[in-house]
Formats: sequence, structure tokens, C-alpha cells
Amino acid sequence: MRRSVLPWLSAAFVLVPTVVLAHTGHSDTSGFMHGFRHPITGIDHMLAMTAVGVLAAQIGGSARWLVPLAFVSVMAIGGIFGMAGVSPSFAELGVAMSVIVFGMAIAVPLQLKTVAAVIVVGFFALFHGYVHGAEMPVTASMLSYVAGFVSATALLHMTGVALGAKFDLPRMNRPYRVARVAGGAMALFGVALLTGF
Repeated sequence: MRRSVLPWLSAAFVLVPTVVLAHTGHSDTSGFMHGFRHPITGIDHMLAMTAVGVLAAQIGGSARWLVPLAFVSVMAIGGIFGMAGVSPSFAELGVAMSVIVFGMAIAVPLQLKTVAAVIVVGFFALFHGYVHGAEMPVTASMLSYVAGFVSATALLHMTGVALGAKFDLPRMNRPYRVARVAGGAMALFGVALLTGF
């Protein structure tokens, strides 16, 4: 299981700096970094995106890459909507709900099929993408900004897959219980976000 995660992590550490250096103009580099920071400085985004990786690892098989890929792809589309000024008033609600749903999916193992997981994460990815796109700085390059938040999201997914691999042990042992408690805590945090506490 751990060996299957290592190529993902290696690729991330090799490719992300390369993408940054590929942007030779100052505004492009700045746009990439703005985009890259957005998912990792918002606790709601960071939790949800890491949880997607954990969930993908728990499902196993092709879900390890299909579920994160679905999230990243739909999120990029949502980002374009956000940049275009399309304004769903419930975008922040969707982000908070994703924290609750993903947390509960980890805390209460639902034995989701890959297709169901792809649909669920894709639905919530639209809201995360919209929020990223709507908050793009006016001076940033659209392509470099999107590349930034897509790269950060992929890294968070890979972190989640690596964590999920550690929890993929016989049921009810200590690491599995830790995963369930962490998922429950995440869901409660999502409720706090939703209620404004």
C-alpha cells in the first residue's frame, strides 16, 4: 500500500517546483503562488481536500486516483465560474457541507463504491472551485492562478491518500479508531462552520 503512494508524492515534489519555475513573468509566478496558497490557508478547504484523499484510500483500487482526479477536474470548472462572476449564493454553504459529509464518510464507513464517491466529491468540488475562482486577485494570470490551486489541491489529496493508507488496516484496531475519531471531529468542525460558531 505504501509503495503505491510513493510515486504520487515523488511526482508532486518534482513537478510543483517545475510548474512554478515555468512561469517566467512576475505576475504569472505571483498568480501561481496566490492560487497555491488559497487551499492550504483555508482550514475548510484543507480539511475537505485531505479528506478526499483519505476517503479514496479507504475505498481502494482505482478510487485512489479517480476520486481525487474527479475533485480536481470539477474544481477547476468551478474556479472558471467563480472568475466569470457566476454567483451561487450558497457556495460557502457547499464548502461547509463538504467538510461535514467527507468527515462523516470517514467516521462512519459507508463502503462507498468508486462511482458514488466520484459523484459526491465532484458535486462538492464545484463549490470549492467557485470560491477559489471568485477570490482570484485582479492582477493575477488566470492560467497560473488555476495551476496554483490545482497543484495545492493535488498535494492535499496525495497527503490524504498517504494518511488513508496508514488507516487501511484490520477494522477496529487503533489506527482505524483514530481515523473514525478524526473524521467525526472534522464533521463537527463543519457543523461549527455552518452555524457560525
